[in-house]
Order: sequence, then structure tokens, then C-alpha cells
Amino acid sequence: MYEGVVQDLIDELGRLPGVGPKSAQRIAFHVLQAEPADVRRLAQALTEVKQKVRFCAVCGNVAEEERCRVCADPRRDASVICVVEEPKDVVAIERTREFRGQYHVLGGAISPIEGVGPDDLRIRELMARLADGSVNELILATDPNLEGEATATYLARLVSAMGLKVTRLASGLPVGGDLEYADEVTLGRAFEGRRTLDV
Repeated sequence: MYEGVVQDLIDELGRLPGVGPKSAQRIAFHVLQAEPADVRRLAQALTEVKQKVRFCAVCGNVAEEERCRVCADPRRDASVICVVEEPKDVVAIERTREFRGQYHVLGGAISPIEGVGPDDLRIRELMARLADGSVNELILATDPNLEGEATATYLARLVSAMGLKVTRLASGLPVGGDLEYADEVTLGRAFEGRRTLDV
């Protein structure tokens, strides 16, 4: 336990996701030992991100304008929407350079244990985007965990009467992984998602 502002800083850092008490303490002492100019830049970046960044009016991704750069890009295929849980998932998919459609960020996943239901997510906004019939395929790219699977199943049932092609990202073995270390669920999904090799 430290005194005054040092403990306040540790407490605030400890409230960040994924930052435990030890990490919060390490970060706090790093800040204390850093050059004043570095600390000012960090403080300015934190202040600016809260002032300038908002959520895209169309998809829910982070943006500095009303629409994010993906939604504002006329070259993107508006007939395909990839549904993800968080803005960080958009970044992960964009890094692959494989997807040229648009996104819809739900803002989380259905989790009854944490008190998150369908009404807490951006599902109404998704249904509004699908209402005009211009979307042909809905890719469900929620996390491959219990909450992500529940969310994907809920969405698939919700849009089943709309005549959309609904797909789910394949999941299975990572490149460079060993079969002996794969759990049963991952290995089972790898078998389900197997594909023909073109020789």
C-alpha cells in the first residue's frame, strides 16, 4: 500500500482490463521514472482519444468521423457483412487482407452470467441494416467460446427467415501447432471444417 497519488494511480491502472495489481504497480512506477515529456504525451493521447474518437454510426467500429474508414470506403462490398464482437476484431480481420466487405460490431457477446443479453448488443442496428435486402451474406465472426457461439446461434436463428447466406468462420488447428496438444473441441472443428486439396 502506497501513499496518496501513487496509490491512486495504481488503483486507476488496476481498473483497466487485463491489468492486475502487480502490473498496475509496475506501470505506475514506470510512469514515475519516465521523462516528464513522455508522461505528457501519454496524458495528451488519453485526453485526445476521449475527445476525438467515437463509434461509427453505421457499423459501430471506432472512428474519428461519423463513419469509420471501412464504411466510408466505396470500394467495400456492401452485400457482405462480417459480424464481430469488438472493434479490435475488425483490426484483426483487416490485417489478413482477405475480407473486402463491411463490418458490424456488436459491442460484446451474449453472456447471461455477466448479465449481457441481446438487448445490450447492437443487434437492432444489425437488423435495420439487413432490412433493405441489399445484403446477401452474413459472416458470423464472434469468438469461438461459449458466449461467441451462443451469440452466433442467436443471430443465425434471428435472420433465418431473411433468405441470407449465413456463414461462420472456420475454426480448428493453428498453423505450426501439434495435434497432440489440441483439445477435443478444436480437433473436432478442424475435422468438420476440412477442405479438399487442389493438386
